[in-house]
Amino acid sequence: MADADDVRRIALALPHVAEIDSEGFDFRVADKGFVWSYPERVPGKARVIRTDVAVLFVGDEAEKQALLLGEPDLFFTTPGYEGWPLVMLRLAEVDVERLRELVTDAWRMRAPDALVSDR
Repeated sequence: MADADDVRRIALALPHVAEIDSEGFDFRVADKGFVWSYPERVPGKARVIRTDVAVLFVGDEAEKQALLLGEPDLFFTTPGYEGWPLVMLRLAEVDVERLRELVTDAWRMRAPDALVSDR
C-alpha cells in the first residue's frame, strides 16, 4: 500500500525533478509533468485534489489501454482524460516497489534523452 509520501520520495530521488507548488503533489522533469495528484472534477462541485490517486504519464494510448484493461483494480480513467496518455492510479492498491517502477517509467518518458541515458 502506497501513499502521497511514497510518490514524493520516489519522484524526488530521480534526477532533475522539480516539485511544483500545488494542493497535493506535482512533479516535473524538463518542465514536463510525469506524476501529480488527481484533480477530481464532479459536475456542479468544486474541484477536489485527491492525494490518494496519482495521475501518471504513460506514453501512448496502447500502454494506457493495457494498464486499464490488465489491472482495473489499480488504474482508471475519466472522460476528461480521453485522448491523453495518462492514467489514474489508486495508491492504496499498489505496493511501493510497483509504484517506483511506474513513476520511474513515467519520468523516463518525459525526461530528455541525455538524462535517461545517464541513469
